[in-house]
Amino acid sequence: MVLDDLVEIVIHGRGGQGSVTAANLLVAAALKDGNKGLQAFPVFGAERRGAPVRAFARISENEIHLRSEIYSPDIVIIQDESIMDLVDVFKGLKKDGKILINTTKSPKDFAFSKKYHVATVDATGIAIENDILVGGIPVVNTPILGAVPKVLDKVTLQSIQEVIQEKWPGAPGKKNVKATNDAYESVEVNF
Repeated sequence: MVLDDLVEIVIHGRGGQGSVTAANLLVAAALKDGNKGLQAFPVFGAERRGAPVRAFARISENEIHLRSEIYSPDIVIIQDESIMDLVDVFKGLKKDGKILINTTKSPKDFAFSKKYHVATVDATGIAIENDILVGGIPVVNTPILGAVPKVLDKVTLQSIQEVIQEKWPGAPGKKNVKATNDAYESVEVNF
């Protein structure tokens, strides 16, 4: 069964950046927005902090029966720009695919922006500004999630913020919600 409304997302990051948590929060927010078919899962081995990691998310208005890794994503989220030198982040990306990159650069600064739809946001800077750090290292998952509603219409910023507040009540949630606002307001999109 092929789902016409199915959106498949691959999140590339490094161990410790919260890629798996980002996928889980994203599908939880999509559920709040009325989507019924949801999956979030990682692929990693014995990686350590800083090693490349992938997490996957599927979102649909209908039940999803697929149980495989995502091979042809609609959207690729890159939590660490340097990953692009190590991993083929474009592998299988659909022709009209969208790429969201954590970077200080503009979408037009990437040669592949002529082939794909590119959005950029300085999630690292936003994490530092909002003191979202673990062991002094910026955790970019919640800031980058704030930019997702600009590239994916199946999830709203409000729902992302609600699931963040549920996961981290009080002050930790508030600073993560502020980071999502900052990202939503500063994301640059070339489509």
